[in-house]
Amino acid sequence: MTRPTGSSQPEPAPLILLTNDDGIASPGLRALVEAVADLGEVLVVAPRHQQSSTGRALGRVGPLQREALAANGHRVMAYSVEATPASAVRAGILLAARRPVSLVIAGINYGENMGTGVTVSGTVGCAIEAASYGIPSIAISLETDAEHHFSYSEVVDFTVAAAVACRLARHALSHPFPGGADVLKVDVPSDAALDTPWRLTRLTRQRYYEPAVTAGPDGLPRLSGYYRHVDATTLELDSDAHALLVDRVVSVCPLTIDLSAGFTREGADGWLDL
Repeated sequence: MTRPTGSSQPEPAPLILLTNDDGIASPGLRALVEAVADLGEVLVVAPRHQQSSTGRALGRVGPLQREALAANGHRVMAYSVEATPASAVRAGILLAARRPVSLVIAGINYGENMGTGVTVSGTVGCAIEAASYGIPSIAISLETDAEHHFSYSEVVDFTVAAAVACRLARHALSHPFPGGADVLKVDVPSDAALDTPWRLTRLTRQRYYEPAVTAGPDGLPRLSGYYRHVDATTLELDSDAHALLVDRVVSVCPLTIDLSAGFTREGADGWLDL
């Protein structure tokens, strides 16, 4: 409804949807809520249980369950849902939100999400799902040891990552994303301080995590966990992994949900002459 000319009624506060792939009980999500609570109306919709590494998978969505969550002395509208992270975003946008969502933020994730492996990430999957609805979205992750990736460890300090999320969210609410960007993938070094610089990056082509292969009880090889395996000497200088691992700065990597290859007709001339 259009307000009459000269109306003094203030514009409604932006609606910010927060989610994650670690689950509603994650300290990283709690830190994110507290960081952005004063930037607008906060709505939280997150998976009921740990859902890391599910990418943008969809599936059955259970009923929304109200959760007790507070930030900065105020109760926050929060729900958990038996669903994948991307499905939780859908539930937030289509079921829980009573008006258009201005910004979606996924995180703060236990563990960095780097390179071409981001399609595995539930955190990035949340952001991509939100972007498919035309909503600007941020996926923010904190570098941690692999032993914490599926935990709710209170040893991990989200203070700096939360400050980064707040600063970036405030800017995103008043400035459109850079041209062509649908998602901002943010990765914060474990030793970052409040004055650590930021850098615009792109995805590294290097594999960042490698599956661990061990011998099973029957002597046959099996996949057992994963480990970080990166050759820092050959990382692209403008990549997310180089920014994080080598230069120890905050990586801000714009992503597009258009996965079309950028080759020209001239460059592919003759390729389909089968």
